[in-house]
Amino acid sequence: MNAMLEPRIEKVTVHIGTGESGQRLVNAETILGAITSRTPVRSNAKKTLPGFGIKKNEPIGCRLTLRGAEAEEFLKVALEVVGGVLRRGQFDETGNFSFGVEEHTDFPGMKYDPDIGIFGMDVSVALKRAGYRVARRRVARSKIAKSHRVTADDAVEFVKNKYGVDVVEAA
Repeated sequence: MNAMLEPRIEKVTVHIGTGESGQRLVNAETILGAITSRTPVRSNAKKTLPGFGIKKNEPIGCRLTLRGAEAEEFLKVALEVVGGVLRRGQFDETGNFSFGVEEHTDFPGMKYDPDIGIFGMDVSVALKRAGYRVARRRVARSKIAKSHRVTADDAVEFVKNKYGVDVVEAA
């Protein structure tokens, strides 16, 4: 296969939404830092939701972005945690995919601590091909041809071949 057409991981974004600030958010940041060995960034509420007790710009979650070898290692472990099975509906038309991890205690080396509790997390993976920089650079910017874009089928094949994941059609 042509090396320029081989999909690769652009980034892996890991997010824990607590819905509130305070000690629960600090615990989520600790967990995310322990799993990825990186420092997470807080996510703020976009708008006020009185029914949930959320105010605009209040920190309600944490996230971090992994790239390169760190992203590949984390993704390998995270896919094992979810049992190596993804649904076809988790892939979008541009080849990105997302999945959830129900409990952080499923990760290797993580134990349940009653003072911290249990947190789930969302993992989003963005795929790209070589040459995508031409669409983002400032000088001599141009479009990516349709034939060079990553599709959902390309992403499914990539995940099956590289990580040995089973992709099932329906829930």
